[in-house]
Amino acid sequence: MLDSLSQFLSAEGTMNSWFSQVNEFLWGWHWHSILVVLALCGIYFTIRTRFVQFRMVPEMFRLLGESLPKSKAKNQVSSFQAFAVSVATRVGTGNLAGVAGAIAVGGPGAVFWMWMIALIGSATAFVESTLAQLYKRRNGESFIGGPAYYILHGIHWKWMAALFAVLMVLTFGLSYNSIQSNTIAEAMNNAFGFDTTIVGIVLVVLSLVIVFGGIHRIAVVSSIIVPVMAIGYFLLALVIIVMNYELIPSVFRLIVDNAFGLGPMAGGMVGVAMREGVKRGLFSNEAGEGSAPNVAATASVSHPVKQGLIQALGVFTDTLLVCSCTAFIILLSGLYDGGSDGIVLTQAALESHIGSSGKIFVALAIFFFAFSSIIGNYYYGEANILFLTRRKWVLTVFRILSGGVMVMLGALASLKVVWNLGEVFMALITLCNLVAIVILGKHAFALLSDYRSQKRRGIKSPQFKRSSMPSIEKDIDAWDEP
Repeated sequence: MLDSLSQFLSAEGTMNSWFSQVNEFLWGWHWHSILVVLALCGIYFTIRTRFVQFRMVPEMFRLLGESLPKSKAKNQVSSFQAFAVSVATRVGTGNLAGVAGAIAVGGPGAVFWMWMIALIGSATAFVESTLAQLYKRRNGESFIGGPAYYILHGIHWKWMAALFAVLMVLTFGLSYNSIQSNTIAEAMNNAFGFDTTIVGIVLVVLSLVIVFGGIHRIAVVSSIIVPVMAIGYFLLALVIIVMNYELIPSVFRLIVDNAFGLGPMAGGMVGVAMREGVKRGLFSNEAGEGSAPNVAATASVSHPVKQGLIQALGVFTDTLLVCSCTAFIILLSGLYDGGSDGIVLTQAALESHIGSSGKIFVALAIFFFAFSSIIGNYYYGEANILFLTRRKWVLTVFRILSGGVMVMLGALASLKVVWNLGEVFMALITLCNLVAIVILGKHAFALLSDYRSQKRRGIKSPQFKRSSMPSIEKDIDAWDEP
């Protein structure tokens, strides 16, 4: 039975043929439209927030370490925990396998476009997470929210809120988890020879144990895994860069030349580099996709802008730090045009730098990175399941599908199948979210203005008052007057 399922999910199988055709329509013919929309939104938000992602970087770091109010209930989620869960979903397959795939298909120039989408996308991340905080709802002792919630309570488009929630469940709760488990299984098989079926079973057991514990267990696990692995991976990349310091200028030149078609044989690759950089960059940092706001809304903060700033920092952490580490490891190895793809290319590149232990390190890194993404992705789906229905049996079925069935299918499927599936949903959900935040962006701008005004008056920790926004006060649920 498993053999038949594997064939159905293989690169030559029926499922890949279906999703490949839809994916080609969205990203083949119309990728430029999605690129333009993303870029214009990022530029628009950057200008309207007066370059918030650059001007307020010190404040982002200060807020990340800010203590929570002493009156906060123990079951509430801290700013750092919400940041850790969002980074957990960002820092995963996209950083190791996704970057490798972008370089393999689009060439070194894809790295440049990943950087660009992160720089302007961080303003988009700020807006969407600030809106999620503004329109969050009470959920017992903690909070719940996200695009579905700000679409419903901000724009009052019930149909669009429901559509987004369904897309969110399909994208993160189901398809993205198959991508993460696929990469883990492939990495473990390549490094240790482990059977992908056995790896899939182990992942299913671990995932179900954690997802049945809810957001608080997910937040605790993520806040432990993410910092340790991100710092370890960065330090390893730094060692490799120092070892090859004389090649760094040529690597930067290679990236820029290929991004603009200036180097030999690069002219026809500009479009492909841009497409792959944007696609994989978006999958990695998720700016504008509407994912991070789901966990940003759970944080207990005194002002919505605080979590918006912290989530903007998450985009920098993901793309400018972790993705760049992978890119330099691959480009410094010179193996990027050797025919390998995905996590195998990253493993081969690292192995060329530090020997056989490189393959093992990447396998362990991807296990922790991608596993933390699995449990974080699950929560994004849960938040939207609870938006659609409060029936407990539905949530139980979703937990089994997300943490069990899709994780197992991902371990058995081919790389092409799971990426085609994920990219189809990514395009749809991004366009849906961008419409909402462009309409509601004015409220995020007003909140940022209020926050800056309080800071200028010497208030170290600005407080948000519902009465400061009388036009939408009736739509705000979770904010009491301080």
